[in-house]
Amino acid sequence: MLIGTGMPVHVALEAVDMRKSIDGLAAWVEASLPVSPLSGGLFVFFNRGRDKVKLLWWDRHGFWLAYKRLERGRFRVPAAHQLTLTDLALVLEGIDLTVRRFKTVACQRIG
Repeated sequence: MLIGTGMPVHVALEAVDMRKSIDGLAAWVEASLPVSPLSGGLFVFFNRGRDKVKLLWWDRHGFWLAYKRLERGRFRVPAAHQLTLTDLALVLEGIDLTVRRFKTVACQRIG
């Protein structure tokens, strides 16, 4: 199974050494998150410079590892441990997910 729509996305908020391979990243998940790397989730790791990202997931037969390096700019790492696949796609395209929220305005009906 490749990446599926219902797959949970777990983000490592602290920087991870990009020299880590599948086994090193899976061990990091085991030690740092309350989820098994075999759980069917997608795990996202950024380097210290935020210009590299690795994605790790299990598909019942083995691990997949994807790697992306930006030529310019940095990824805007979200503040949440979990994202939707849509949010992850936006982050990987360079879109900053932090937004300024509008204040809630109370309205009254006149008349």
